Amino acid sequence: MSDEVILDRVGSAAVIRLNRPKALNSLNLPMVRAIREAMEQYLDDASIQAVILKGEGERGLCAGGDIRVLYDMGKRSDPEATRFWREEFPLNYAISHYPKPYVVLMDGITMGGGVGLSAHGRHRIVTERTRLAMPETGIGYFPDVGATWLLPKAPGEVGTWMGLTGIEVDAAGAIYAGLADTLVPSDRLDALVEAIGALSGEADDGSVEATIARFSVQTTESAPEKNRPVIDRCFGFDRVEDILEALADEDGEFAATTRDTMLKRSPTSLKLTLRLLRAGRQSSGLVECLEREFGAGVEILRNHDFYEGVRAAIIDKDRNPQWSPASLDEVQAESIDAYLGGKHGSLFPDHRL
Repeated sequence: MSDEVILDRVGSAAVIRLNRPKALNSLNLPMVRAIREAMEQYLDDASIQAVILKGEGERGLCAGGDIRVLYDMGKRSDPEATRFWREEFPLNYAISHYPKPYVVLMDGITMGGGVGLSAHGRHRIVTERTRLAMPETGIGYFPDVGATWLLPKAPGEVGTWMGLTGIEVDAAGAIYAGLADTLVPSDRLDALVEAIGALSGEADDGSVEATIARFSVQTTESAPEKNRPVIDRCFGFDRVEDILEALADEDGEFAATTRDTMLKRSPTSLKLTLRLLRAGRQSSGLVECLEREFGAGVEILRNHDFYEGVRAAIIDKDRNPQWSPASLDEVQAESIDAYLGGKHGSLFPDHRL
């Protein structure tokens, strides 16, 4: 068991604590394996009524996967570079179908892989400190961990807006987008964990939900809800160019900021993300989306923008990525097709779509 994942008990609740606070609890392969192993063991332990996931420190649940490790492995063409996704994505699916009550405390930064650990769960709690986003287009990647299944289910085109821009939302925005359920003040989280752990007998999702409700508070109107008319008008197109043109025709700061943000993202990532989100809308389920995301991820490691995006974000930190192709009109449809047509082996060979 990795020391980067700490396993605790609070009464009848098992508590999984992500323990890389200096790295914003970013996920690596040993952590994924530790979480999966613990969750499997808890299924056979009748004394455990619920499983709670939280992040150590006060900055966040999880900022995503450890992209520096992936960058280094991809650069040296390590054949194990995709192993992280091969094990992370099945964990996301296991969370979505976990039989025991699964409670996740999305306190602080919850992004990328952190969304995969949380948004697929049954009891998703945000706080006043929550900052949730799928910011992958900013590093030459795309929203994964099943986000192409989750985001299309958000109201209107809110999921398209989130996936393309990577703009973060607060607790109210996460709930509005369907990626979280309940707002609990951060200073009440410890008491909530104790209360869940105090549930005796056959604690079920109903009793856990009722317990959470005692600690919850109402949210205010979120930014995506407030700007929903603009989002729906602009993000309903199937071409990124048309979305940008629609944003340019809108008045107001929201549309202008959204457009400026998109223009800084990888053109290839924008087009790939939109294709994946539209495919997710027509998919049979989470597994189909995870399989498609995995294939696209394998192709990402063979191309320029991911390495350039990570370089600019966390290596040189100049925040000035030089994308290639540099503009949307240079990104050919055939190049996007290549991300979606590869054969890389199934993550779920026994699953029927």
